[in-house]
Amino acid sequence: ASHSASPQLLPPPLSTLCLGPHLLPFQCDLSGLWRNELDSLMEIDKVNDAGEFSGKYLTAVTATSNCIRSSPLKGAQHDTTQRSQPTFGFTVNWEKFSNSTTVFVGQCFISDKGKETLKTMWLLREEVGSPGDGWRATRVGTNVFTRKRNLEPGKILQQHSPPCDTPAPPAQ
Repeated sequence: ASHSASPQLLPPPLSTLCLGPHLLPFQCDLSGLWRNELDSLMEIDKVNDAGEFSGKYLTAVTATSNCIRSSPLKGAQHDTTQRSQPTFGFTVNWEKFSNSTTVFVGQCFISDKGKETLKTMWLLREEVGSPGDGWRATRVGTNVFTRKRNLEPGKILQQHSPPCDTPAPPAQ
């Protein structure tokens, strides 16, 4: 007579337990204050149900000698109910100090401890006088943003903005 051992119940292999991105314990929220590696600041207002958002961007670097001012941004992200680490894009119109516009595309990444990082690539287009000058009109680059605590929404960019409207001291 053959002797058969009773089957042992083993856990399923890890490959069948993979968690999809929508099951991660943290969700990316673009709203709030962000700083990149160049010390530029970005504050994004609440993202609406359609994924649209607006905010302000205060660059720490520029090719112009004009006084830097915070500039409006508008953008959209993918639905976070389907993706916890969504892609997004936004445009910054440097309307107060430069004749240029920058578009950013990126993705929000979340560590297993919940730390959010925005990895972005950007294109900046500046105004030129003719189509023949287009060769020098566009720049490309990357930025990595990390979330900063924001105890005073709407005030941090104001506090970091240079005093552009301060009158020059009288000539001696």
